[in-house]
Formats: sequence, structure tokens, C-alpha cells
Amino acid sequence: MLTRTTTIPGSSNIEQQVLRIISKRKAIKPTRLRVSSNLSRELGFDTVDVVDIILELERRFKITIPDEVPLHTVRDFVRYVASHLGGSKAR
Repeated sequence: MLTRTTTIPGSSNIEQQVLRIISKRKAIKPTRLRVSSNLSRELGFDTVDVVDIILELERRFKITIPDEVPLHTVRDFVRYVASHLGGSKAR
């Protein structure tokens, strides 16, 4: 069940897109993903999977995600993308 705890305004559509990208990587049903899901521990994603997700998010949203950004959960990805759209530079 999808749990919506992200509080960034306008992030609902972003959340859906991020969930879609993550779910396609391992052919996981989007309904199985929760924003609190840990990609490696709970869903079996490895480093290559995470890098592929990052590359797809960068391409889709035209943002840059630096290597040092800690991205472990679905929520981490949603928050990063939502906070770096609209001309904001990645930190």
C-alpha cells in the first residue's frame, strides 16, 4: 500500500512518476512500493539498480543528482526530485 507522507507542495505527480521509474527497474508493482520502502533491504535493489534509477530521474526531470546524496528509500528519491525542480540547482 502506498503511504503518502511527503509534504512538499505539488509532489504528488512527482511521487507517481518516481514510483513508476523505480517499479519498472525491478518489475515491481507500484502498489507494492511505499515511500518508506528501503530499496536495498526491502526490495533487493543493488548499486547498479540505484544508479540506473538516478540516471533515469536525471533524464526525466532534467536535474543532477550528485553521487554523495544519500538515497535509500523511495521517500529520499521523491524528496530530492521535488526539491530540485523548477530551476533549483542540485546540492
